[in-house]
Amino acid sequence: MKEVKTPKKPLIFYYLIAMLVVMALNAFLFPTLMNRSIKEVDYSQFLKMVREGQVKQVQVEDELILFADTAERPAIYKTGRMDDPELVNRLEEAKVSYGKVIVEQMSPLMSFLLSWVLPIVAMVLIGQLLMRFMFKKMGTGGAPGPAMTFGKSNAKVYVPSTTGIKFSDVAGEDEAKEVLTEIVDFLHNPKKYTAIGAKMPKGALLVGPPGTGKTLLAKAVAGEANVPFFSISGSEFVEMFVGMGAAKVRDLFKQANEKAPCIVFIDEIDTIGKKRDSANGMGGNDEREQTLNQLLTEMDGFDGTKGVIILAATNRPESLDPALLRPGRFDRRVPVELPDLSGREAILRVHAAKIKHAAGLDFSAIARAAAGASGAELANIVNEAALRAVRQGRDEVIQSDMEESVEVVIAGYQKKNKILSDREKLIVSYHEIGHALVAALQTHSAPVHKITIIPRTSGALGYTMQVEEGERNLMSKEEIENKIATFTGGRAAEELVFHSITTGASNDIEQATRMARAMLAQFGMSEEFGMVALQTQNNLYLGGDASLACSPETAALLDRKVIELVKRQYDKAEALLAQNMDKLHELAKFLYEKETITGEEFMRILEKPALEN
Repeated sequence: MKEVKTPKKPLIFYYLIAMLVVMALNAFLFPTLMNRSIKEVDYSQFLKMVREGQVKQVQVEDELILFADTAERPAIYKTGRMDDPELVNRLEEAKVSYGKVIVEQMSPLMSFLLSWVLPIVAMVLIGQLLMRFMFKKMGTGGAPGPAMTFGKSNAKVYVPSTTGIKFSDVAGEDEAKEVLTEIVDFLHNPKKYTAIGAKMPKGALLVGPPGTGKTLLAKAVAGEANVPFFSISGSEFVEMFVGMGAAKVRDLFKQANEKAPCIVFIDEIDTIGKKRDSANGMGGNDEREQTLNQLLTEMDGFDGTKGVIILAATNRPESLDPALLRPGRFDRRVPVELPDLSGREAILRVHAAKIKHAAGLDFSAIARAAAGASGAELANIVNEAALRAVRQGRDEVIQSDMEESVEVVIAGYQKKNKILSDREKLIVSYHEIGHALVAALQTHSAPVHKITIIPRTSGALGYTMQVEEGERNLMSKEEIENKIATFTGGRAAEELVFHSITTGASNDIEQATRMARAMLAQFGMSEEFGMVALQTQNNLYLGGDASLACSPETAALLDRKVIELVKRQYDKAEALLAQNMDKLHELAKFLYEKETITGEEFMRILEKPALEN
């Protein structure tokens, strides 16, 4: 059952409660304590007490009457004075004496304690209790939260014996491991380097896309070196109080020097290491820049021969301040790229070793199908396969589980409540066969692996999966044009068969346009522009968004050429499909009936002679 947590109330709420409690005490309890020797009664009660002989002494004043009872320790009463001519006679008959009634007065010290000291102490105690209760609710165990730990780095320290991560646990990043192995060797044998006068780099910067294992590599370095590992995120240096980020940096390096040799890992260092801008705000220096300046100073100040190695990770190396990347600080830049085919297969085997699976799984086929996947995505593929095996009631993962998990990561889960009408289902069948047929009829195209018209949670009503036979690092102009034609094949099939078009090609249009623009403006594959870069890529590791770097006139010409290129490939796809209408109808009917077909089934029908139809 999912736990529903009560929303946390702001700190001012608890202070208001404390103030109301103290005000109530001051209004009702303290006056009672201070004036506890005088009780007020009405005049009739006074006369009754006189008649019953309960009054011992009376003091009559202009506005009120004070009197004491007959108890051993007399209590003092007061009542309002009334126009009563018989009062004297009543008092004489009751043998009540006249005189000054002595009221017990509280000492000035006790009065001061009750009226000033006690309310303040009560408010402080209540505030402390409420703050402890609030911090406990926040999960800090009754201790102050991060905002109260002034100047403390809050770095997590991993003991090597508990982490147990080695380079053998990291697959697919052989080049990065080779570079970092030298750091491990230095921590083990520093004399070997100092004997020749060599100095170990103070810092190494791990750069690469998300999910490639940068943090895992840093922990593996600490595990191999068998030294303490300090881990902290760049965002943890950013504080609400000015100067606290710099204080945290000082505290982190102080701890590192005390525990040397050790490794300090700063994740997402671009949070505090961005380029400094002289036109910042009102011309002043903000908290982030103070933190960066302190980091630069500390990296210059500590002695590298002690064995303190600084590792950092980022997805945006282009945004870092040049002073952070100069020699003497982060001397080495270690790329942690997306794994290649062999790397993906190795990563799959590492994660598959942690689950029960059938013998003879074809990890190479899964690695080819998951082209462009990061290490984290490959781990997710293996986990999804294990979850699917449990749902199917099996105690081990089989090949179909792995293949389906690739599709789950790429396109999402099957959307079982998405029911298409017969006409929509037929349109999607022709659309997907249009993609597959254009791809198969062209040379230099990846083989068709699977075609389906089952809707997915990503929004796709169907998709065609193509899988390369091997790893591809370069693409020729012809291959890009063929790929654009394949993207347009679905819309071309719709128009040929139904003489109308639908919204199903929106993603195809986006992909074809992006590829055509990159071909002309980035790869220099056009006669009009030649080898001139008209657009640049930003944030290479975070999606690689492109921005134009040309005049408005050139941009307008580029738009026309992109439209012409996509139109030319669309006409080619339409011509290929028109020449093979029989196969288009036969394959679309087969997909409509089965909903999902394999690449082998597709090729068998495509290659079947026309006489057998």
